[in-house]
Amino acid sequence: MLALRVALRYLLSKKSHNAVNILSLVSVIGVAIATMAMVIVLSVFNGFSDLASGKLSMMDPDLLVSPDRGKVMDGADSLAAVISEIDGVKVAAPVLREQALAVIRDGQMPVTMQGMTVEAVRATSLQGIMLDGAPVVGYIDEPALPVYGSPACVISVGVAVETGLRSDSDEPLRIYVPRRLGRINTANPMTAFRSDTLVVAGVYRVEQAEYDADMVIVPLETARRLLEYTDGQATGIQIFTRPGYDRKQIARQIADTLGRDYRILDRYQQQQQAFRMIAVEKWVTLLMLAFILVITSFNIISAIYILKVEKQDNMAVMRAMGATDSMIQSIFAWQGRLITLTGGAIGLILGSVLTLAQQWGGFIRLQAGNMTMLSVETYPVRLDFMDLAVVALIVTVVALVCSYISTLSRRSL
Repeated sequence: MLALRVALRYLLSKKSHNAVNILSLVSVIGVAIATMAMVIVLSVFNGFSDLASGKLSMMDPDLLVSPDRGKVMDGADSLAAVISEIDGVKVAAPVLREQALAVIRDGQMPVTMQGMTVEAVRATSLQGIMLDGAPVVGYIDEPALPVYGSPACVISVGVAVETGLRSDSDEPLRIYVPRRLGRINTANPMTAFRSDTLVVAGVYRVEQAEYDADMVIVPLETARRLLEYTDGQATGIQIFTRPGYDRKQIARQIADTLGRDYRILDRYQQQQQAFRMIAVEKWVTLLMLAFILVITSFNIISAIYILKVEKQDNMAVMRAMGATDSMIQSIFAWQGRLITLTGGAIGLILGSVLTLAQQWGGFIRLQAGNMTMLSVETYPVRLDFMDLAVVALIVTVVALVCSYISTLSRRSL
């Protein structure tokens, strides 16, 4: 294509006016930096999304069955037994989650009480995230314990900091919940609550706000008794699968077995709001960087118009040789595309190289006063080829827009 060949010569040849060279170089550098920033920022968001996913997997079950309507389901124990028979299911156990009030000494704090079975606790990764004690949930018949025969619980680091409790604390944790059934004696406000005393067996930290701030894991029987639920009632069924099995296939089998009255949620769907927030921040940041790329493209348009001024003698010669105005305009349109695409290609390469270097080498480290409080020491990144395709598409669109604007003036100077 003749117009492309001429545009390449204009791009690579030395101009008589140094301003044209400088403006063209600045345009290429601006596009390259904006493109590189988009690649790096998208990769950083991918890294933090993977980090959040890895942390959630330590507490969330592989699959969660919840009622399609209402908060509590009936017959959860029998449903869990049926699900346990499905090939690939390791543990299926009811779970009961509700808000409660934790009281210690003269202090108190609202907590999220989660009732779990011993099998479900063992199936989680609690053992690997314990800061103190052991992941024991159930009744401990040890006379040496502060409260003999009381159920043991596991608390999050937020509850431990707020209450001062540890696994070796001499004081128990007392849980209060409002009564659901029966009449309340207004003359004695305490009758409006049900309570139980628990021994703190351990403290965990998963570094996820939902689980670290106010979680108290108690035996399922204790939660049902406090909340006045009968055997078989639960807010969901936690399902832990065996390694090597397809979770989507297991979820389809569970859906076929239970029918349409239940929802089967994977780990991402259980924390859909958190991951949606990360995705929204990711693409909003991309739009802001794309806007910067658009602003940078004005330099390209300016460089093209200055080039027209410089090449007016060449254009006169080309007209004398039979070149049409549309062909001359296409030369400068290709010039705009080449500048944008060259900068975009450089930015994609640099962004990919820097991201892969951080992903494999971790040369940029997080800064904090106490590094032991961080779960990672380097910025987490992950290069996604789909993100590269999106960035390349944006650069291509900007190149086409620049070439179109450069041809709006039908009369060449």
